Amino acid sequence: MSLVLGAIGVVYGDIGTSPLYTLRQCFVGEHPVALTTASVFGILSIIFWALVIIVTAKYVTLIMRADNRGEGGILALTALVSRGMLQHGRRRWWLVGFGIFGAAMFYGDGMITPAISVLGAVEGLEIIAPSLHPFIVPTTLVIVIALFAIQKRGTASVGRLFGPVMFAWFAALAALGAYQVALAPALLGAIDPVHAAAFVVDNPRLAFLALGAVVLAVTGTEALYADMGHFGAGPIRLA
Repeated sequence: MSLVLGAIGVVYGDIGTSPLYTLRQCFVGEHPVALTTASVFGILSIIFWALVIIVTAKYVTLIMRADNRGEGGILALTALVSRGMLQHGRRRWWLVGFGIFGAAMFYGDGMITPAISVLGAVEGLEIIAPSLHPFIVPTTLVIVIALFAIQKRGTASVGRLFGPVMFAWFAALAALGAYQVALAPALLGAIDPVHAAAFVVDNPRLAFLALGAVVLAVTGTEALYADMGHFGAGPIRLA
């Protein structure tokens, strides 16, 4: 059970904070979507199915099967491909090249994601009190530096610290979501993929631009595979 709690804190931490800025970017970002009933249902439907397809179907069901002696991540996958393609020289090096490219993307994501995630969370202060705007960036810097200072103690320590915090966070999300659904139960209709399809058909250009914001909902999904060596596939799937 401790591994499950640790996985909630480490593996699902990024996915769990994504709602803070995903919807905001969809409706008030660079290319805002109009706040109509059809667009709200369409965006919610796209977000829901993005999570189901990418997190549940792609990672939990498929990619986590491709472990390299219990290890996951792009480097482990590249080593697995390299070892399995020894008899196919040219094809092997192409695949290894794609793995190296993926590793470069992973390092870029590792640099960008902490800043965006923390900044997106701290920006919520401005909604509560606009006068706090000057403190957003300094507060973000303090939090990021503190997180990286703790990180050197290892995944187990980070998991013990953030596991209960993220569990409480997910419980709060569930409670707030249940309350809002009770007020407007029709929102559950967004589970129907027809709403997503209709939004794309009616607004193809806007839907394409909105995907740039929707994809924020699945940032951090790669942690499911990358952290297999820390927690194991079982606890991550159960979490």
